[in-house]
Amino acid sequence: MPQSMTAYASGTGAHGPFSWTWELRSVNARGLDLRPRTPDWIDGLDPALRGALQQALARGSVSLSLRLTREAAGGDGPDPAALDAALAQIGAVEARAAQQGMSLAAARAADVMALAQSKGPVQSTPEEIAALREALVADFTGNVLPLFLAMRASEGAAIADVLAAQLDEIAGLVETAAAQATDRAGAAREALNAALARVMDGAPGADPDRVAQELALLAVKGDVTEEIDRLRAHVSAAREMLAQDAPVGRKLDFLSQEFNREANTLCSKSQDTALTATGLALKTVIDQMREQVQNLE
Repeated sequence: MPQSMTAYASGTGAHGPFSWTWELRSVNARGLDLRPRTPDWIDGLDPALRGALQQALARGSVSLSLRLTREAAGGDGPDPAALDAALAQIGAVEARAAQQGMSLAAARAADVMALAQSKGPVQSTPEEIAALREALVADFTGNVLPLFLAMRASEGAAIADVLAAQLDEIAGLVETAAAQATDRAGAAREALNAALARVMDGAPGADPDRVAQELALLAVKGDVTEEIDRLRAHVSAAREMLAQDAPVGRKLDFLSQEFNREANTLCSKSQDTALTATGLALKTVIDQMREQVQNLE
């Protein structure tokens, strides 16, 4: 079953003095666009998270954010050294701005905390950072990413159900068009015979074989058998794709364009009010189907 490109997951965790919050979300995109935001002082974390996402996903614009905090040794608040470093940096920026004649808005507590979190290595040893990285990767791949993939699968199944219903409607309209084309055949033959008689009456010297040949060519140009056969084949191909447990969004998007092409040709050839109406109904459902396909991976 195909997956949706739209999903969201979040989670929290802790390791030693560190605690964190994950947010992972994705929306539609032509390819796979990964945008992780993680502390740059944790060496190797970004590549590890990117690798996990690339292995699990094929398409989508994916945003991943990690908010990480470290408590003081006594567990009674954020790391004082990190807070001191953040406040000193903010003070330096404000002093520099004052020298340039600029007045900055007062820093909020949330801004100070965010900057303090980026000062994580102030009291962290390389061994602590390595252990933290392993804990973060394990939590992400074992908890957050599975929740995210489950939502994509659930959304994908719902979209697949909608597409299956639309394909059933398309298949029904195709069979209606086939029946209307058959009913039209008798009237078309009578019209061609009447046209041949009028031509021969108006031009006694005309070659009847040549006139009949030209009228036959017109009849062939108005035949929609090929379009109906292709539409039937497209319906079968689309159903097979929906049954696959693999990314099929691109293939279904291309196939929906082919659906539309055949429906357009059917309308242009119909020369029949009822058949034209069926062709327009086909185009409407095909457009609706293509909108849904845009959400699939």
